[in-house]
Amino acid sequence: MKIFTWAIRLTIFVLLVAFAAKNADPVTLRFYFDLALQAPLVLVLFGFFAAGALFGMLALLGTLLRQRREIARLKKQQDSPPEPPRIAGA
Repeated sequence: MKIFTWAIRLTIFVLLVAFAAKNADPVTLRFYFDLALQAPLVLVLFGFFAAGALFGMLALLGTLLRQRREIARLKKQQDSPPEPPRIAGA
């Protein structure tokens, strides 16, 4: 199974390297105020992919922290000794 996994990883890596080699032409990104950036297409694509992954992780950060706080609270509640039962009328 490990050999199969590594074969898939190697195939994907080779395809990505071939994609990068075929898309090495420079592209110009034009911004406001006549700002322009020239870079190879593959670097621009990688940069936008990385920025999208970063924004996705930041979007999940609030949920992750809230879940960690709740897990800590539940563990603390589980570790504390149970309260003795209350008897009505006593």
